[in-house]
Amino acid sequence: MDSPAPATPVTTKISRLYQTYLDKTVPFLVPRWIAFFILYLIYFIRVFLLQGWYIVTYALAIYHLNLFIAFLSPKDDPSVYQDDSEDDGPELPTKQGEEFRPFIRRLPEFKFWHSGVRAIVVGMSCTFFDFFNIPVFWPILVMYFLILFCVTMKRQIRHMIRYRYLPFTHGKTKYKGKEDTGKVFAS
Repeated sequence: MDSPAPATPVTTKISRLYQTYLDKTVPFLVPRWIAFFILYLIYFIRVFLLQGWYIVTYALAIYHLNLFIAFLSPKDDPSVYQDDSEDDGPELPTKQGEEFRPFIRRLPEFKFWHSGVRAIVVGMSCTFFDFFNIPVFWPILVMYFLILFCVTMKRQIRHMIRYRYLPFTHGKTKYKGKEDTGKVFAS
């Protein structure tokens, strides 16, 4: 029998509808991130009021830290191409024939946002099950996360300084091309 399972057309329709609405959110950068932080705030209020699910919260924070590091990292890691004899790392082109490669993220902004929102929804759904409410002394988890965050960010900032890349466009020089006069010449 080559006929598809009965749930397949429904699943396909739902996934297409989900993708359609997801695609409509792409141009709205600021509202997306505001919704992300509101969802995070709702999650933290729920955890605070329930006084539990600290392991789930810790796992969520670690996952978001990993997403953030991937967001800050270049797609092609310059440390892979480093020659052991040269400690300076790759540099920007200084001659006419050298190739210029712009900063391309390992994890694009939209995928960062989408993965983060999905993780919050999964974490929120875990708070509805007592199985995930493992008793733990939460201040230790907070201290461990803060230490992990500081060490990880220190390493990432050193990497950014060593290989001279800046993952943000704020403050970078913007170059303009020639002005478009709007005149079209027929040949």
